[in-house]
Amino acid sequence: MITISGLQKSFGARRLFEGADMQVWARDRVALVGPNGSGKTTLFEMIAGEQEADGGQIRIAGDVVLGYLKQETDELRGRSLIQEMLSAGAEVTKAGHRLAILEREMAEAPPGPERERLVAEYGRIQDRFSALGGYTLEADAKKILGGLGFREREFDRETDSFSGGWLMRIALAKLLLVQPDLLMLDEPTNHLDVESVEWLEHFLANYEGAVLLVSHDRDFINGIATKVVEIDDRKLHTYKGDYEAFVQQRASVAAQREAQAKQQARKIAQTQEFIDRFRYKASKAKQVQSRIKALEKMEKVELLKVDRKRMGLDFPPPPRPGRVVLEMEGVDFAYGAEKVYEKLDLAIERDQRIALVGPNGAGKTTLLKLLAGVLEPQAGTRRLGHNVALGYFAQHQIEALDPKNRVMEELQRAIPPTVDMKPRDLLGRFLFSGDDIDKPVSVLSGGERTRLALAKLLIQPFNLLCLDEPTNHLDMTSRDILEDALNSYRGAFVLITHDRYLIRSVADNIIEVVNGKVTWFHGDYDYYLDRREREVGSAESRPNPASVEQTATGRKSKEQKRAEAEERARTKDLRDRIRSIEQKLDRASAEMKELEEILADPAVYRSDHDVVELSQRYERARRKATELETAWERATEALDELMG
Repeated sequence: MITISGLQKSFGARRLFEGADMQVWARDRVALVGPNGSGKTTLFEMIAGEQEADGGQIRIAGDVVLGYLKQETDELRGRSLIQEMLSAGAEVTKAGHRLAILEREMAEAPPGPERERLVAEYGRIQDRFSALGGYTLEADAKKILGGLGFREREFDRETDSFSGGWLMRIALAKLLLVQPDLLMLDEPTNHLDVESVEWLEHFLANYEGAVLLVSHDRDFINGIATKVVEIDDRKLHTYKGDYEAFVQQRASVAAQREAQAKQQARKIAQTQEFIDRFRYKASKAKQVQSRIKALEKMEKVELLKVDRKRMGLDFPPPPRPGRVVLEMEGVDFAYGAEKVYEKLDLAIERDQRIALVGPNGAGKTTLLKLLAGVLEPQAGTRRLGHNVALGYFAQHQIEALDPKNRVMEELQRAIPPTVDMKPRDLLGRFLFSGDDIDKPVSVLSGGERTRLALAKLLIQPFNLLCLDEPTNHLDMTSRDILEDALNSYRGAFVLITHDRYLIRSVADNIIEVVNGKVTWFHGDYDYYLDRREREVGSAESRPNPASVEQTATGRKSKEQKRAEAEERARTKDLRDRIRSIEQKLDRASAEMKELEEILADPAVYRSDHDVVELSQRYERARRKATELETAWERATEALDELMG
């Protein structure tokens, strides 16, 4: 279907491809992988004919129809959603229009040669119309739209009213409807929720044509790919199987290359030693020259760069918070007349690692913003627990980067005075090295901006993180490091991501959000999928609150309410004591902070202030805070034991 041989491509002094080879056959599902900036999108554009190669060949079979998912959506304007979808089947629509005309002409034509001609033409066009899927086109269009998250009531909605992310879904839906011989998809899951990603994965796994895709979603690649092509050192290396098979094969190839390189190095050393020893001996001149020529012709074994520089995310150790780090009771929230949450109860405990899942538009981001304090409840209460330091990461933090600042300057301005950290070292852990730290923020790529925003987030030791799509624009290596960092992080977090591999790797609690209904599953992602699959087979499409471990909507079963009431009664005295200690500890900490600021002021020592008295007051406050901290730790440990 597609054969690439000896491909050359450069941008100025930067070479992307040099003698690269690749083949794509019918029914192949090829995942193209490589770090950001390695040339994945450029390769797509060269295959699609939108860029010229500097050398080599890209041969495409003459009858192959390519379908390329572009990132521009300006042409998706001025029609209803269903009209825009059906426009993708222009040939089908044209044939259907011709059939309608022929039907009218046949009804009016008298028996004879003219009518026979019309009937014959009608038969030919009808066969073509059927072969193109004309009789099922609209049904197929609606099925694809539904799979990608569009609701039936939106089919007549004007495309101009959809956001950029939804317009990208429309572009993807049109491409899937056309069913070209080769689907070329560059990050197709970027604007999809988990449910739509699962639907697309199933669709592509059963697609009759070939698929060439770029994705940083490991689970998505594993569910589709029959081969993986890696861009490495300006070459294209092909591996059979999915991403996990690629990782294993690549490690094996790297080990073999290393062994071959060592063996070759020994042979070179031995040959060079012979040349040096007998270079000036006449009787050995012929043998010396033979070995010199052999060295010159020898093709050096190239090592695979398995250990690329990776993003070293080390979270600072956070302060120990209370058992409950954040609690919401009876929370209502609405956008105008549209209610999102009503009487919502939710409590997050320290060390819980939570992923929010559910379709787009269900309220996940709104819930995360309520938890993070970005949005205020319109009724009910939101309370942070004792000693909680909350960090929030979202697209806003990336957009808030000052484009006029240099990378180093942007980070330096975010470092608190109390934090002892070298900005150059921190930037190095986020892959900013050399001249990178002097780049203006305005010229950074999406991945670089995300890394810089994460660096600013991690300057302070938070013990509760609220993360909204932190993997956007990150390549596979950076996602792996983020996974490692979250697994080693000592605190609670609430995460929104469409990367199922990341959810499966880091989350031990799943909260499902569907139309403002919040259901808590105390288990990992596989546990959640198992429970959801069992619920799909039941009479009701949504989980019965009494059948899951906790429902956080305020609509709790009688058994849950009774159990919670008994637990509150059993632990009331201890909870009251902890609350009292926390209040006293907050006052002592505030007094210490005030005295620290006074004693840190040089003017105090030149004035009439009694510095000795101030120092004694500070020492008394410090001892009191230490005693209260010890009492608080004992009380919380006792509560933990009591609650099991």
